[in-house]
Amino acid sequence: MSEGRIDLVLPSDADPLVVQDRPAAPAPPPLDVILSGKELTAVRALGAVDLDGLLRIAPRRYVVPGPLARIADITAGEEISAVVTVRDVRDRPMRARRGSLLLVTVEDSSGPLTLTFFLARGHLVEYHRRFLRPGVRILVSGTAGEHRGEPQIVHPDYVVLDDGPTIDEAMRPVPVYPLRGKTTQKTMRAAFATALEHADVLTPVVPETVLRSQGLPPLAEALRLLHAPREEADAQRGLAHLRFEEAFVLQAIFAQRRAADDLTPAPALTAAGPLQIRLRERLPFTLTAGQEQVTEQIAERIARDRPTSVLLEGDVGSGKTVLALLAMLRAVDSGHQAALLAPTEVLAEQHHRTITELLGELGRAGRLDGVPEATSVRLLTGSQRTADRRRTLLDVVSGEAGLVIGTHALLTEGVEFSSLGLVVIDEQHRFGVDHRRALRRRGADGSSPHVIVMTATPIPRSAALAIVGDLDVLTLTEMPARRAGTESFLVPERLPAWEDRMWRRVAEEVRTGRQAFVVCPRIIDGEAADGAGQGAGGAGGEGAGGQTEGADPPRGVEQTLERLAADPRLAGLRLGMLHGRMSTEDKQEAMRAMSGGELDVLVATTVIEVGVDVPNASAMVICDAERFGISQLHQLRGRVGRGEHPGIVFLATTAPPESEAAEHLRAIAATRDGFELARLDLERRGVGDLVGTRQSGLHATLRHLDMLADTDVVDAARQQAARVVEHDPDLDAHPGLARAVADRLRDADPDVERT
Repeated sequence: MSEGRIDLVLPSDADPLVVQDRPAAPAPPPLDVILSGKELTAVRALGAVDLDGLLRIAPRRYVVPGPLARIADITAGEEISAVVTVRDVRDRPMRARRGSLLLVTVEDSSGPLTLTFFLARGHLVEYHRRFLRPGVRILVSGTAGEHRGEPQIVHPDYVVLDDGPTIDEAMRPVPVYPLRGKTTQKTMRAAFATALEHADVLTPVVPETVLRSQGLPPLAEALRLLHAPREEADAQRGLAHLRFEEAFVLQAIFAQRRAADDLTPAPALTAAGPLQIRLRERLPFTLTAGQEQVTEQIAERIARDRPTSVLLEGDVGSGKTVLALLAMLRAVDSGHQAALLAPTEVLAEQHHRTITELLGELGRAGRLDGVPEATSVRLLTGSQRTADRRRTLLDVVSGEAGLVIGTHALLTEGVEFSSLGLVVIDEQHRFGVDHRRALRRRGADGSSPHVIVMTATPIPRSAALAIVGDLDVLTLTEMPARRAGTESFLVPERLPAWEDRMWRRVAEEVRTGRQAFVVCPRIIDGEAADGAGQGAGGAGGEGAGGQTEGADPPRGVEQTLERLAADPRLAGLRLGMLHGRMSTEDKQEAMRAMSGGELDVLVATTVIEVGVDVPNASAMVICDAERFGISQLHQLRGRVGRGEHPGIVFLATTAPPESEAAEHLRAIAATRDGFELARLDLERRGVGDLVGTRQSGLHATLRHLDMLADTDVVDAARQQAARVVEHDPDLDAHPGLARAVADRLRDADPDVERT
């Protein structure tokens, strides 16, 4: 075989690979070699560091000349183009404002047309006069108008045809690029035109046969269609290549991760009892048909001898925790341990309390009130007392603790498991991929535990395949009949009657024997969003929400508690508070008092966002609701209406009733479906960093692919990437794809695990 690059090609009609011998292509020239200094500054401002990156920046839009028309046929208001000759050019000072009025009379065989320019600076007059000289032939485009009964175009676009482009070339769409600083479109277009001359030396990312199977043009042709289209459809064909390429790189990363998992042993969790059977007997309810189906699907997957990665998604209150507990008990029944990772101490403690109560005597191994087959449930958090932490670590490493529940503390080096068979991660959006895969290394004897990640922020399945493509998505779509559910209402606090009725309604709920939550975006009034109170997950934590323009300063828990204590409408009610700066003991006591019915109203930050279960809570007021995200509001309102009493949620806002923020809140209040809200959230905030740790910001991750609109593209890329990686796991024969994968991972997070 001769020297040069070897491309591994997947033929379209068969699976066996054909190895083709091709000469190595020349390296793309550096940008500072081919571009002028001004052009280089312009493209660097867009973030382009090399030719690959530059040519993958798509125009924001295209200026498309209107259809060719004769001047005599022009109708006011139409977008038109006309081939005309300059007859006369005149300018004079404007009467009402500074600057000059430039009037250019042009004509074709059917009659005259006036081109009018309002120019604030004198040099602009000279600029246009340089091109618009009597006798010059031009193509003029713009919106036709009328002045004193004569046709006119104000500030038209024009191209000089004499010794220049042909009419066909001048009628092509003109790209409009994003600009930074004082860069002009002329400079940016010149930079892209120069770069485009070198498109043929770029190394393709997507294999040629894959492109053919999708009906997509090769890379160099796609870039020419994108930056120099003959018609609008060309630009769309060029963009389709980049859209598929983006999906293909992501899916190649996920396929590599799945391939790596397939080479790693995992404990086969096959036992069907006894703990699982005993728990079902203890449950005060019967699983729904949908829950039973998902339970069987999980059991089938974790029974394999290779590590399974499952995303269990379902709306707030759909019963994910019980299904996860059944899976964890399957691990214990099979002779292994299971760990549950929660994003906050409050949620970890809530899970520990809930699971301990659900298990009863099944979780009291070694105690007189435990059953012979019982296991032990241990809690591990960063703020535990040293003695408690040491005892928990010993039980974990010895295997005495079958179930371990904790926060990020489970990821620290000092935590060693005897035989970890299953990891459950609650609220996947609070953890990055590296967190999830770090737990993969906690298995014994080189094995890797199975992983289930749960989220109550559901997303459409097609988007999930792209966002978490290395996970097998299982969805709970039913809601248990035992849940009463909630109703939500927008309360404009600038209307005193509405605000008054809200608090009186909360008092009514409490005085009938029920409880209420009041949620604030801050710990202290007016505190900055990035204050010390910010919880895990950044925007999802206690510092959530930014400053809304025109709104009052954000309210804090401490001052709100004082105001409510002095409010005669709530006289006699037992009030408490909960936020992230409180000590562990105080947080535990606040939650114990709320769960035990010793508090009527708990004023809290978003530490109660997930996992908190107080079935008697039926009312919630979310202060400054416009400062919270869609998913966050849905999570919060899921804390009420969890028992037999229906819940009522007030989205209180000081935003003006006609404002965009208020309209946004009305849409949320009117929608109960978490999947629909998640779709809205995905459109509004983006899908986050798909392969790294960041969990928001679509444009930081994707330039061309739309996860909601391009579902067919994602599905096709997933299938094709799986085939390529199956035959070439390390992408040795696909250098362009290998480089794109490495760049994508590096851009996501320099510390993210490479597989």
